[in-house]
Amino acid sequence: MNKAELINHIAEKLNLSKKQVEDTIEALLGAIVAKLKNKEEVTLTSFGTFSARVRSSRMGVNPQKPSERIKIPEVIVPKFKAGKGLKDALKGKSEAAPAPAPEPALAPTVPEQPQTPAANQ
Repeated sequence: MNKAELINHIAEKLNLSKKQVEDTIEALLGAIVAKLKNKEEVTLTSFGTFSARVRSSRMGVNPQKPSERIKIPEVIVPKFKAGKGLKDALKGKSEAAPAPAPEPALAPTVPEQPQTPAANQ
């Protein structure tokens, strides 16, 4: 699913215009990117956590000249850690899907015993 398909899906599900949904998604992504640029984490409870991590510099190989070693500079990369709700949903333990209703417990049937005249007093 790409962004346009996501917008269509949400617009149909929530009965909103595509423009409203597109603006909302753009605002959400913009807020996440802004927080990551400030080295802050963004946690969406039960979905996951977005963060920015520093990948330290290292030595690599020039792909055009495999015999030549080059220094790859330090860079900031995005990281995502899935939350419990997302992991459970992928395992089929999702709370989003309604659980089947439990069957009503049946009371044990006890055969009726005829009442004796002494029991009525």
